[in-house]
Amino acid sequence: MKKWMLTGLSTVLAVSIMAPAAGANTLNELEQKQQQIEQEKNELNSGINEKKEAISTNASKLEQIMAKITELDDQINETQGKITEVEGEIEQTKVEIAALKQSIEELEKKIAERDQLLQDRARAIQLSGGSVDYIDVLLGANSFIDFIDRFSAVNTLIEADREIMREQAIDKELLAKQKKQVETKLADQEARQAELLNLKASLDSQKNEQASLVSQLQAEQSRLANEKSSLESNYQEALEISSDLEKQISAEQARLAEVARKAEEERQRKLAAERKAAEEAEAKAAQQKAAQSQSSSQPASKPSYEAPPAVSAPANSGGFIRPASGRLSSNYGGRNIGSGHENHFGIDIAAPTGTPIMAAASGYVSYAGPMGTYGNVIMVTHSINGQTHTTVYAHLSAISVSVNQSVSQGQRIGSMGSTGRSTGPHLHFEIHIGTWNGSRSNAVNPIGYIGG
Repeated sequence: MKKWMLTGLSTVLAVSIMAPAAGANTLNELEQKQQQIEQEKNELNSGINEKKEAISTNASKLEQIMAKITELDDQINETQGKITEVEGEIEQTKVEIAALKQSIEELEKKIAERDQLLQDRARAIQLSGGSVDYIDVLLGANSFIDFIDRFSAVNTLIEADREIMREQAIDKELLAKQKKQVETKLADQEARQAELLNLKASLDSQKNEQASLVSQLQAEQSRLANEKSSLESNYQEALEISSDLEKQISAEQARLAEVARKAEEERQRKLAAERKAAEEAEAKAAQQKAAQSQSSSQPASKPSYEAPPAVSAPANSGGFIRPASGRLSSNYGGRNIGSGHENHFGIDIAAPTGTPIMAAASGYVSYAGPMGTYGNVIMVTHSINGQTHTTVYAHLSAISVSVNQSVSQGQRIGSMGSTGRSTGPHLHFEIHIGTWNGSRSNAVNPIGYIGG
């Protein structure tokens, strides 16, 4: 409900309180205002419940997102740990590379030296005019001992050349292998580092998205909380207006009850006067008849006297009568008509639509119009033997009276129907001791007043 609607109703109430009870503020108008306020209260309460549900849903989403953020934080921390580990490995590999570089430099130096040696030997051979013939060296020996020395020297030279070539090949192979291992290891580590950095960037991006959602949901929570607070404030104001309306309704019902009481007193006074006048007329007629009888009889005879006939008192028209013909389809008290157990504050009389509905007793119409689940309803306030009663006639198809109208017992006030919450054409009839109230705490079983 909009704020201006409550403000408008408040203004109407302020004017209503100042206006005379018999003026525009009839009980019908007051109860219509109360229905409007009750509808607004229901709408406000529904809105409050919707906001509560939305807040609860958002809180659940926030909880899920915060759990996701925690999970992402764990993954980010784990990834960062792996990145740190890889970075450590890369640093270690760089240290190994630095050490390996020194080893490579030494290998490269040895290879270069051997290359130089081999180049020198090749140059010496070229200067000598061809290849060295080790057989000529051996055959040029002067003695056996010289031959042995020359043989040993030749073997040493040949083995030295073989060793140089073997070491050269091994060192070159080792150099190539070491370079490949280091390059591969470094490339693998750098690729793993890049992969982990990409993963961390992705996790950071997800975390930022989740954080953005958190901000949005928190803003939504704040908005919903403000709207809920506003609705609760309006609901409280509606409660205050409803309370004022209930007071006015109670006062108007009391006024009508007093009018009905005075009307009943006046009716009883008129009945008593009419009864007294009738008795006096009957007594006078009896006296005249006795005088005529005496004058026409013999003088010596004793005058005869005939007592007036007993006059029976009329039936108590202030009691209740059955308000409609038809069968009793539902009794007073607990029942279940398909929507669960409920208290039935009256009786149901079933008959075809249009069946006449009569006032159960004389009184004043205190409400006539639609009222929620009652459908079309009439309420009549009565004063019977000094006690205020209110009768209720619900689910009508037609209403034949208006608020503040005086009705007599047995007078047709409407027609039977099936408006409101109804499973078929019937009259829902209630009797209340005192004025009608929304809780219907003063309802009594009508059977005890109208019979079966």
